Amino acid sequence: MSPTDLKHLVGASDIVRIALGWGAFGALLLVRPLLGAPVPAPLLIIVLVVIIAVILVCAFGVVKQAEALAHRLGDPYGSLVLTLSIVLIEVILISAVMLGPGEHATIARDSVMAVTMIILNLVVGLALLVGGIRHRGLAHNRTGTSAYLAMLVVLVALAFALPALIGENGSYTPAQQLPIIVLTLALYAFFLFRQMGSQAGDFVEVDERITPRPQHPVTTAPEAHGIRQVIRAHRIEVIVRLTLLVITVIPIVLLSHDMAALLDDGLGRIGAPAALAGVLIAAIVFLPESITAVRAALGGEAQRVNNLCHGALVSTVGLTIPAVLIIGMFTDQTVILAESPANLLMLGATLLLSVTTFAAKRVTAVHGATHLALFAVYAIVLFS
Repeated sequence: MSPTDLKHLVGASDIVRIALGWGAFGALLLVRPLLGAPVPAPLLIIVLVVIIAVILVCAFGVVKQAEALAHRLGDPYGSLVLTLSIVLIEVILISAVMLGPGEHATIARDSVMAVTMIILNLVVGLALLVGGIRHRGLAHNRTGTSAYLAMLVVLVALAFALPALIGENGSYTPAQQLPIIVLTLALYAFFLFRQMGSQAGDFVEVDERITPRPQHPVTTAPEAHGIRQVIRAHRIEVIVRLTLLVITVIPIVLLSHDMAALLDDGLGRIGAPAALAGVLIAAIVFLPESITAVRAALGGEAQRVNNLCHGALVSTVGLTIPAVLIIGMFTDQTVILAESPANLLMLGATLLLSVTTFAAKRVTAVHGATHLALFAVYAIVLFS
């Protein structure tokens, strides 16, 4: 690849975003000891506003690279790049918190619960609402969507419902943990193997109204063209864009977790529920994926919305729960996974609504409105 081609891939805006994200994280590390405790309210607000602004700038950089990769590689491979990069970093950070000082028995439960409600109700609801209004309904690949939802029903039940019934004090017993870990990882690995292999065609667009975008040639049938041939033909571009995506998304996740303490402090002062901080952090961590999903819906790409949203949640539950259980086993920490009755009801209603929504051949704005309404109910439960 010539320097001119490389310059075309790595623009000035990409460099600025990377410098801004990592610079803000470095500055936060330097000033953290100087903030003191408690942090004065005006300073707390300023720091939070700056962090959120930097995250938004970096998020649009991630979306740019993710969209370019998605339209170069085709789905489901393109969506998996963004999904796995964000989810893996999130899993690593949750694991790092557990390995650090203090007690963090419920961090996995609270984080994954927040991600579930945000993705399945807020992001999916908003995407279906705007996409349905613009296109009068969106056609999706029902076989692939059904596979996602089947995975979620099993994984969510194993993660949040079963420990309350057969565990002790909301946790799996040591004898129960190992089979749950093996079962979860084996199921997720098999799903990923099939999704990237012989069943890749179940996760591509089926809406005939969608036309390729000229600036990013679309690979619409991975099984026909061959993902290996695509990567071989565009190896440098894929590597450069993937590198840019990863080094732009890492500051988003690091900053969002660094501001957790500030959010806890600020929300505590105004009497907000402690769980609200987890919801806000989860929303920020998955901001790039959320923006990409809404843009895909506006473009009529219903299956890409599914690949991004449902795929992200399958990966989150399938990787986070085994990771924290393994850490708990080796460090002798208690890992509480069982949810409250109210949250279990919200999870059940959300999964039932998702199955009902995507059983339809075409999803509409009405489906999106029902998901948004359910997220509003979750907010009521959160503040209750």
